Amino acid sequence: MPVVVNLDVMMATRKVRSKELAGAIGITEQNLSILKTGKAKAMRFSTLEAICEYLDCQPGDILSFEEAKEEKAD
Repeated sequence: MPVVVNLDVMMATRKVRSKELAGAIGITEQNLSILKTGKAKAMRFSTLEAICEYLDCQPGDILSFEEAKEEKAD
């Protein structure tokens, strides 16, 4: 997936635990885990805004785009 989620890195930098962040932004720890692992198919802008506000960061600190690598044919 070309969009990479770096939420776990930002949380570690800010020394914020999942339970604390989930409670502060109003989502379950399970949903936060799905976001952290990059398994989420979408994220509401309101959720992204709440995360950025709580962690005092920018969306680019949490999300990045990486070019998809071409697979070589054997």
